[in-house]
Amino acid sequence: MNFEAFIDSLFSPEPPLGMGELLKALWYEGKGDWEKAHEITQEANTPDHCLIHAYLHRKEGDNWNANYWYNRAKKEMPQLSLRQEWELLVKTYLARETA
Repeated sequence: MNFEAFIDSLFSPEPPLGMGELLKALWYEGKGDWEKAHEITQEANTPDHCLIHAYLHRKEGDNWNANYWYNRAKKEMPQLSLRQEWELLVKTYLARETA
């Protein structure tokens, strides 16, 4: 799946079959379901889960909590807009799933 197909899938009621958990979290967030996205990211404490968890708290406006999760992911809060960060995350995990 490429980025354009991912964006198109946001018009569907359910995420595409076979989509990994990290992309599912970003898919739900892209549809405006922050709670479902947050639920998915809390299922594991991998650096990737922590990174998306950080993004979600940044989106929520809780920068203290976001920084906690960025630190757990061994990253710094990016100097990107929220939209740019979401797109970067989606493209990163799409590339991993299709590699």
